Amino acid sequence: MSIVTRFAPSPTGQLHIGGARTAIFSWLLARQAGGRFLLRIEDTDTVRSQAAYTEGILASMKWLGLDWDDEPIYQTQRFDIYNQYIDRMVEAGSAYWCSCTPEEVEAMRETARANGTKPKYDGRCRERGLGPGPGRVVRLKAPLGGSTIMDDLVHGPVSFENTELDDMILRRSDNTPTYNLAVVVDDATMGVTHVIRGDDHINNTPKQILIYNALGFPLPVFGHVPMILGPDKKKLSKRHGATAVYEYEAEGILPEAMLNCLVRLGWSFGDQEVFTREELIEHFSIKALGKSASVFDREKLLWLNQHYIKECPLDRLAQLLEPHLATRGFAAVDREYLKAFLPLLQPRSRTLLEMADQCAMFLADQPEMDAQAAAKFLTDDVKPHLAALAAIFAAAPDFAQEPLEAAAKAYLDEKELKFKTVAQPLRVALTGRTASPGLFEMMQAMGRERVLARLSRV
Repeated sequence: MSIVTRFAPSPTGQLHIGGARTAIFSWLLARQAGGRFLLRIEDTDTVRSQAAYTEGILASMKWLGLDWDDEPIYQTQRFDIYNQYIDRMVEAGSAYWCSCTPEEVEAMRETARANGTKPKYDGRCRERGLGPGPGRVVRLKAPLGGSTIMDDLVHGPVSFENTELDDMILRRSDNTPTYNLAVVVDDATMGVTHVIRGDDHINNTPKQILIYNALGFPLPVFGHVPMILGPDKKKLSKRHGATAVYEYEAEGILPEAMLNCLVRLGWSFGDQEVFTREELIEHFSIKALGKSASVFDREKLLWLNQHYIKECPLDRLAQLLEPHLATRGFAAVDREYLKAFLPLLQPRSRTLLEMADQCAMFLADQPEMDAQAAAKFLTDDVKPHLAALAAIFAAAPDFAQEPLEAAAKAYLDEKELKFKTVAQPLRVALTGRTASPGLFEMMQAMGRERVLARLSRV
């Protein structure tokens, strides 16, 4: 059997990292098995669904590298299909028309609560043989006894008593299908064989199994993955910081770091922490998913991101940085100059934003000067030494790290000075700050003209 999985987000918000992780697991299961990964947009909530959210979800998935097979399916374009299957169920006697008003149904539930029983619809229209009419809905004729059993890929066998379930509505009074009906028809007609989703959906599964059985569709294999928690062990939410994928992209996280971080929340392969995309596909197994909730660790994400920044090819890194540099006023930056100094910043940057901030010391005509640093290090007694070094650097036949360092050392030896006498003054003069990459590596990357211009300022 060829494996077919799907991801089915609702465009009522941006792609959350919890949804992204579910999509990753579904994508990996399909790709590892040489199967198909499908995308469905569940946009039946016409009040809250927005085209901008749909575009954002698709963009975030593309950013993560989660490619899907076939064109996305939109539920709002399939209402006729859903209603055909509902009509078929009514004709077969597995669903029925109900004329009970919402107020009457709520009264039934209140009575049940008062009697200490399950608050649900009492089935009074099950055998009335009603047809369509104003305000009427179609309900599933659910079994009155027995149990519905699911062999979950993550949690193992799970049993639900049918007496706890309801004659759920399949078609609302406005002729629109309900969520559970649409999901079953979609998954069955799309040929989905494995449904991987969050365990917040686990209570929907027995209801959907009843609909599968009523329609005569074969059941897919279900796997419900535990939720992601914040550091306080509570459900991840805005109070823990960014939760939407696009926010991490905007913060300068690389997609491979985000992918690596999310896949390790609930899945493992030995002690390995860092995976290429190809390694994830090769090693992924649904059997290795954990049953317990995972804690999202932002520091772990930043550690991974720093690793991938250090490994990133310079051409790609320069391209990724350009929009961040443009927002800082550095548009149309010389790509070759960027590539000359980026290796100095790669080990020092956890995000692209941090790297873009550090680029300012290389890109500004004259970097912004830290007043305290200038007062402390650019003193009258050190300026003559900076002037002498500037003259030596101006005459250097080879403006590269080693000969520049050797020339500076020769001057200091001649004057019987220690390197620390000029090290921080040079750094502040060149960058405006007290922390930077190695002095002579930096000077080589900046080039003779920039170095001399900055030294002449002080």
